[in-house]
Amino acid sequence: MAPYKALYRRRCRSPIGWFEVGEAALIGPNSVHEVMEKVQLIRDRLKTTQSRQKSYADVRRRDLEFKIDDWVFLKVSPMKGVMRFGKKEKFSPRFVGPYRILKRVGKVAYELELPAKLAAVHPVFHISLLKKCVGDPA
Repeated sequence: MAPYKALYRRRCRSPIGWFEVGEAALIGPNSVHEVMEKVQLIRDRLKTTQSRQKSYADVRRRDLEFKIDDWVFLKVSPMKGVMRFGKKEKFSPRFVGPYRILKRVGKVAYELELPAKLAAVHPVFHISLLKKCVGDPA
């Protein structure tokens, strides 16, 4: 049995697969205890790794929240191949707008008031694609 399967809390029918190849072991209370220790060691190491990765990710994470009637810019670089927004190739803008927020859809999505020329684009966007407009939107 592969060690990662122990993390999914599936019962191992036989602990024979937990030992090295060529190592002979009898099934008994001691071998079951060794298996349980190995499972706990795997879980501890995985928890340590996950907490380290979380601390790296939290440094880059930013908490954003917009209100209704705020003005935001829309990031269009992920949609660069689909719609050029008036420019071509490397001159295509990264942000377009500003657009007014009409309503909040769920925890991380907002509906924008898009102009008629962008009628083909769905008006609901994830918060990661929005950037707050500072100053006069005109």
